[in-house]
Amino acid sequence: MSGPVEGAEAVRAALPLVGVALAAGGVAVAVLPARVRARTELRARWRTWAAAAPLFLGAYLLGAAGPVVLAAGLGLVAVREFARMAGLRPGDRAVLTVAAVALPVLAAAAPGALDPRIAAASLIAAALPAVLGGDAAGGFTRAARTVFGLLWIPVALTGLVTLDGAAVAVGLAVALGDVGAWCAGKGLGRRGPSARPLSALSPHKTWAGALGAVAATALALLAVGRFEAGLWAAAAGGCVLGDLIESMVKRESGVKDAGSWLPGFGGLLDRIDSLLVALLLTTVTVTA
Repeated sequence: MSGPVEGAEAVRAALPLVGVALAAGGVAVAVLPARVRARTELRARWRTWAAAAPLFLGAYLLGAAGPVVLAAGLGLVAVREFARMAGLRPGDRAVLTVAAVALPVLAAAAPGALDPRIAAASLIAAALPAVLGGDAAGGFTRAARTVFGLLWIPVALTGLVTLDGAAVAVGLAVALGDVGAWCAGKGLGRRGPSARPLSALSPHKTWAGALGAVAATALALLAVGRFEAGLWAAAAGGCVLGDLIESMVKRESGVKDAGSWLPGFGGLLDRIDSLLVALLLTTVTVTA
């Protein structure tokens, strides 16, 4: 079993867990008392989850084209947010935009082409706008940021196309891992060693949250029958590192969120930062 068939089977295996998680979450946010300061935000987040889950899982029920469209759609929005935060010029933005669509299509048509040739092509494509424009003052910085954006977003999202059922399992594990991190951070990360921040980039991300993510990703993978050490490490690593990487970008850019249109989260990158890193780590694990 491989390709679209494996992806569809993975979705069917995940549906009970997704249904239970959404139902339990819906009840939990519905009964939150008014004195809970985060009530409005948590309810907005649940609505976003409820809308995003069918879109993510449904893509794998549409055949081979579904994951391609999903990856390209996420990529187009995410690179737009990244380009704005990174202060990229129109030529640099064009490179990221083309890659957001072209790489998922290439991943479906010729997955074997996603090898070091992609790294070489990314480097050249990222440098061309500054080189051709003769940008001696900021060309290197522009090229470096564009390469980072290419690897972080379009290249990572090709995993939605090439990883089939593993992408479904890891995507679900990351989603529940983020919830586990939030719950553990709120419940255990108030005092003591577990309250220490993982990085000064994001003081609210604590060791307690990291432990919650590790536990929740394991439980999610067990629930859908896809627990493997490599997938677990990729999902947990994505939950821990993804937010910190985006925090690094946002700190230097001087912004709080990547956007403001996604209820409860901010921008799309604020929601998929963990998934992007997890997909990259899963690709390394699967192909190792």
